[in-house]
Amino acid sequence: MQKEKKKTRKIRTKLLTYIVPIVVLMIAILVGVSTELSKKELTKMATSQLESSITNQSDNIESWMNDLLTYFSSVKNTIENGPKEQEIIQRTLDANYKFNKNAPDGLYIGGSDGSYMEASQLKSKSFDPTTREWYKQGLTRVEMAFGPVYKAVDGKPVISATGILNDGSDVVKVIGADVSIDKISVIVNSGVKMDHASSTLIDISDSNKIIADRDTSRLSKQISESDSNKLYSGIAKALNKGNLSTQNIASYIVSFREISGTDLVLVSYVKQSVILAPVTNLARILILLGIVSVLIIIVLVVLVVNRVVAPISVITKHIKSMSDGDFTIDVDIDSNDEIGDMGGRIHEFVDSMRDMIHSINSESMKLREESDNSDSVSRSMFNASKAQGEAMKQLNETVDQLAEAVNEIASDATTLAQIVTDTRDNSEKADASMKETVLISKKGIEDMRHLSIAMDEIQKANSNLVNSINDVGKASEEITNIVSLIHEIAEETNLLSLNASIEAARAGEAGRGFAVVASEIGNLANTSASNAKNISDLIAQVHRLIENAVNEADVSAKSIEENGKLIEVAVSTFDQIYNNIQESHSSMEKMVKNVEKVDEVATNVAAISEEQAASAEEILATSNNMVEQAENITQSSQDVADNSHELANTSETLTDYVHRFKI
Repeated sequence: MQKEKKKTRKIRTKLLTYIVPIVVLMIAILVGVSTELSKKELTKMATSQLESSITNQSDNIESWMNDLLTYFSSVKNTIENGPKEQEIIQRTLDANYKFNKNAPDGLYIGGSDGSYMEASQLKSKSFDPTTREWYKQGLTRVEMAFGPVYKAVDGKPVISATGILNDGSDVVKVIGADVSIDKISVIVNSGVKMDHASSTLIDISDSNKIIADRDTSRLSKQISESDSNKLYSGIAKALNKGNLSTQNIASYIVSFREISGTDLVLVSYVKQSVILAPVTNLARILILLGIVSVLIIIVLVVLVVNRVVAPISVITKHIKSMSDGDFTIDVDIDSNDEIGDMGGRIHEFVDSMRDMIHSINSESMKLREESDNSDSVSRSMFNASKAQGEAMKQLNETVDQLAEAVNEIASDATTLAQIVTDTRDNSEKADASMKETVLISKKGIEDMRHLSIAMDEIQKANSNLVNSINDVGKASEEITNIVSLIHEIAEETNLLSLNASIEAARAGEAGRGFAVVASEIGNLANTSASNAKNISDLIAQVHRLIENAVNEADVSAKSIEENGKLIEVAVSTFDQIYNNIQESHSSMEKMVKNVEKVDEVATNVAAISEEQAASAEEILATSNNMVEQAENITQSSQDVADNSHELANTSETLTDYVHRFKI
């Protein structure tokens, strides 16, 4: 069966199928790598710019706060180093009123005794300064420093610069100044140097409260990790963990910077999408360039492939012609590469095939003539061997029937010999059993006679036992009479004892001893009567048992008498069995001798039958061998005839195949 023809594909198509995806993949990889590298560089640049911006903001805030601290420290030093009169200190406070726009109310002083001083221009209500936040903060430091943001009396968020004032008195005093955080808000909101970036100022000492932010709705509000805004939630998480490094939070790049000397943290952030916008545009341009490059490369690859595979198409055309049997082609490839070498080899192959096909055609004609001659000879041989085979089959059938008959005789003789042997063995066993039975029956007779004698002895002993039991019954009756007499005597004694007791009672004191004796005699009489009654009951029970024993003994005597009669019958039966066994034993000995003679005859017949069966089997085997050889000769003749016929067909087929080629 011909194989299904495979679908062919052109080399050009295969090359384009392999090359084009590789080119597209390489360009896609280049575009992707370029985009990722650009993203990393831009992110790195943006991070550096954001950190620079937040550093500049924090520096501005710290510089502004340091300037204020310098100003406040100079006033503090003036008060500490100048005259300590209250009027002079008051003039100093009045002179600083409205002097600095960031602290328009100037400085103020509070003492532990509840005293409070400020600019005269201010008209504050009296209060205890020790309860204010700025006073508590000032007690913790000697030099002027800023504390956390808190709300002033008017509700505005302020930051106080405070410190302990040493005015030479025994009262602990704190000098301070309230600074508005508006300046800080201006620096936070407008001091960002990076485009599209924002900042927020957070007081971490007051649960992450926002001090300054562009979103005014967020001012003075605390942020937490559960904040709905993912950016502020992430900032709160970073602050709680103390992680103040630049990091990515909710698609933002976030940078942190602590304001030295305070609990304030400045946070700047910018969206990653804003930073990466140029990269997105660059990626689009690269993709467009990649598509154009792919199209140009595909055109160039197609031109090169067509140039390279053109000779292969010519060779493929010639090979198809050869597969169709046309060897009249002339392969001429003008090329000095591997394809040209392949064309030259194909040209040599075509020349060789022309010569080979011509030779095969000549040989096939000769083969056909020889196969015809072999076919006629093999047919004659087949007919002769077939006739010989039929004759040998008839002879084989005759010998086979003879062998079956001899085998059947041998089998019957063997079976007879086996039966006789088994019969002889069984007879010998029966003879041995008979001898043993004779001995056992003889011994049985003797045992039955002994048993009869023993039964007589048992009958005599049982009679003696009955007599003894009767004697015991008589003795028990006498004992019963004696016990009755004792019972009567005890009753008489008891009656006498009762009379004696009555007489002793009549005698009074003189008869008391006699009364005791009479009482004891009465008790003894009662005991004797009671014992006599018990003895009488026991004797009555013994009497009943004796009667039962007598009855059982009578029954046993009758049974023993009957068994004695049966034993006498058994003895006479055993005598008769013994005589019959003796006669059977004599007959068995004669039968064993006759079986031994039959066994000898059957053995001789079986041996002769086996020899004849063996001879018949040898004749049958020789006959089968001859039949098999005749069949082999017939089969060989048939095979030769078939092969000759097949050879002739093959010669014709080969000639047909050769005629298909064109040379």
